[in-house]
Amino acid sequence: MTQPPPPPNQPPQQPGFGPPQDPSQPQAPAPSAPGTPPAPPAQPPAGPDLNKAPEPGCGYPQAPGTPPPAAPPTPPQGPGYGYPQQPQPPQPPAGYGYPAQQPGPYGQPGPYGQPQQPGPYGQQPPYGYAQPTVPMQAQAGQGGGGRKINAQVAIIVSAVVAIALIVGGGVWYASSSGKDDDKQTTAGGGDTKGGKGGDGKDGGSGDGGATTGEAKEKAPASTGSKVLFQVPSPKVPKGVSTISIAGSWLTDSVYAKSGLSEITGYDRKTGTKKWTLDLPGPVCAATSYVTADNKTAIVHKPAMPSKTNPQSCTEVAVVDLAAGTKVWTKTAKSGTMPVSFSNVTIGGGTVAAGSTSGGAAWDLATGDERWAPKTSDSCYDAGYGGGTKLVAVRKCGSYDQRQLHIQNVDPKTGDILAEYKMDEGIEYAAVVSTDPLVVAADVGDSAGDGSGISDFFSIDNKTGKLRARLSAPGDEFAARCDAIYKVENCTGVTVGNDRLYIATEEHDSGGDGYSQTNEVVAFDLATGKQTGQRADAGENYEIFPLRMDGPNVIAYKRPPYDKGGQIVSIDGESFKETVLMENPSTEAVRDVESRMSPDYSEIQFGQGGLYMSSVYASDFTSREKEYSVIAFGTE
Repeated sequence: MTQPPPPPNQPPQQPGFGPPQDPSQPQAPAPSAPGTPPAPPAQPPAGPDLNKAPEPGCGYPQAPGTPPPAAPPTPPQGPGYGYPQQPQPPQPPAGYGYPAQQPGPYGQPGPYGQPQQPGPYGQQPPYGYAQPTVPMQAQAGQGGGGRKINAQVAIIVSAVVAIALIVGGGVWYASSSGKDDDKQTTAGGGDTKGGKGGDGKDGGSGDGGATTGEAKEKAPASTGSKVLFQVPSPKVPKGVSTISIAGSWLTDSVYAKSGLSEITGYDRKTGTKKWTLDLPGPVCAATSYVTADNKTAIVHKPAMPSKTNPQSCTEVAVVDLAAGTKVWTKTAKSGTMPVSFSNVTIGGGTVAAGSTSGGAAWDLATGDERWAPKTSDSCYDAGYGGGTKLVAVRKCGSYDQRQLHIQNVDPKTGDILAEYKMDEGIEYAAVVSTDPLVVAADVGDSAGDGSGISDFFSIDNKTGKLRARLSAPGDEFAARCDAIYKVENCTGVTVGNDRLYIATEEHDSGGDGYSQTNEVVAFDLATGKQTGQRADAGENYEIFPLRMDGPNVIAYKRPPYDKGGQIVSIDGESFKETVLMENPSTEAVRDVESRMSPDYSEIQFGQGGLYMSSVYASDFTSREKEYSVIAFGTE
C-alpha cells in the first residue's frame, strides 16, 4: 500500500530542535562529510527481543586516526509521531551562526535540510572495546585542581589542542532537589522525594534511585488538560542566528525559564510573570537540580554575543528561584586564562562545573572556592553528575589513549571516595545517576545511531567496583546522552528501585497500515539483565521515561498526529500504567506540542502541571507564531 498523501496546510518544520552549535564554544575537528543516509526499509524494523538476556557491548578498536564515517540520525519530525513525513523547506541564506558545514547538535542534519557534518552525537572518535575492570583505589597525596588523584600519563600537546576543540552546546531539563541541597530533570536517576522534572523539595531526580517514600503524583478526577499559557519565542539580535535558552525549573509556585539574557519566573497556573532576573548574556548550561530552598545553578556568558565576539561561557552563578535573584557569580582560571565551562551541577552543597580546561567547585551557600583547575594536572574533570552525591568524569591520558576515571568525590574537599577506571579508548561517558551510580558510554563507537550509548555501567559508589554492565544496542533502545558536552544530559532513561528504566526504539505495532509503537523496559542494576517488565506506549504513541516519583516512573507519551500527548505513571513493580494527563487534540495545540520533541526539549511535570520548552532561540521564521514554552494543567 502506498504512503497516503500529507494533509494540506501543515506547518513547515522548524530548524530542528538543535540549531547550530554556539559559536563561542570550540568545535570538534570536522570529519569527512557523511554520505547520503540509506533509504528506509520497506517494512518498519522489528522491536527488540524484550525477553532475551543482554549481550556484551560490541565494537572493536578502530585503526588509530581513522574515525569511521558517521551518517546523521533522522532529525525530529514535524506534526507528530506516526504522521506522514513532510519535505524540508528550502534553505535560507547563510548568516552568522549558520556557517557552511556547521554541525547540528546531537548529530542531526542541519536546519532546512542543509547537509552538515555530524554533531556531538555523531562525531565521536573511535573507542576501544571496554571490558569490566577492577578499579584501583585512590592514592592519598596525589593531587590536581585541589583534588587527590592517581598519577597519570601527561597529555601531549597535540592531544590538548584536539581536546580543546571538542566543547559545544546542547542542554536539557530541570527538576527537583537533592538531599539537603539538590534536585533535577534529565535522564537522571530515580528521585526519592520529588525528582527530576518534579517539584519535590528533598530528593533530586538525578540522584538515582535510593527510592524511598511514596509516589506523589496522583490521577485527578478528570485527566483531560487545558493549555495554561504559552510563551512566544524570543527574537534573537540581528546578525546572530542561534542563542541558547537552556534551563527550566519547577518550584511549588513558580515555573522558571531562561530567555535570551534573562530568567523569568511564571506563575505555574496562570503564566503571569512573577519576576525577571536580567543577565549580561545568554545561559550556556544549567543544572536541572533545585535545592530544598529553591536554589539552582547556571553558566552564562558575560555579555551578549556578536559577530566579532561570540563570548565564552565563563560565569557560574547560583539563582534563587523563589526570589528571582542571583545569589553569587564566580569565575575560574586555568593558569592565566578564564575557563569556559560546558556543564554545571549541584551535589552535596557544592556547585561544580566542568570543561576541557578542568573542573572547579564552590560552596553553594557562600560561593567560596572549593577547588579549581591546576596547570600541573595530567588529568582534568570534564564534568560532574550531581544529586545526593557528586561524581566526576575525569579524563586522563593522550587523545588516542584516553582513560576515563569515574570518581565519587567528597563534595566539600574533592577527595576521591571511590573510583572506577573505564578501559582505554572510551572517550566520553555520561552520568545517568549518582545514587546508585550508573554511567552510559558508547563502547567502540558501536551504538551506530548517534545516541551516545551502547552500554550502561552499574558501579558501586562505595567501593568503585563494577556491579554489572548492561548492553543497550542503539538499534534496540532509544535513550540518548550528550556525553561529549553536558555529562549528565540523558533522555529516554531514568533510574530507581535499583533498576534502569529505558525506552525501546520504535517498531511495527502489528496493526494495520503504518502503525508504530515502543515500550519502557527495566534492567536490574545488580545483574545487568532485563527484569521482563514492560510498559507499552500504545498504537502510534511513543513513550519516554522522564523521572522517578517514589517507586513509580513518570513518562511522557508523544502522540500520533491527531491526538494530544499524555503523562502516565508506571507502577515500579506491576508496571501498570495510570494516565495522569491527556492533552487537547485540537490542531493549534498539537502543532505547538509536537515541536517539543522529548529528545530535544525540556519537559517538566509536577503537581498536575506539564511544562514543555525549547532550548534554543533562532532567527527561523514561519507563517505561524513560534513558542518557546507551552504549559498544560488538569483541573
